[in-house]
Amino acid sequence: MKEGIHPDYHELTVACACGHTFKTRSTFKGNIMRVEICSSCHPFFTGKQKLIDSAGRVERFQRKYEKFEKDKAAKK
Repeated sequence: MKEGIHPDYHELTVACACGHTFKTRSTFKGNIMRVEICSSCHPFFTGKQKLIDSAGRVERFQRKYEKFEKDKAAKK
């Protein structure tokens, strides 16, 4: 590697708001990186993910544009 053009790549500690900490390497300036959410507390990784009722939204969308489609078909 060419000297003097790359940022300092060093080991640092990542500290989450939930209290979990782990070590990694980064070019982040400082020795501790604070984050709000990590793999220990994120719902996707913990299995506590909430499902969104998208079926109700689709039905509402179809009802909303049903009249528009009927008017469009009547004009043809």
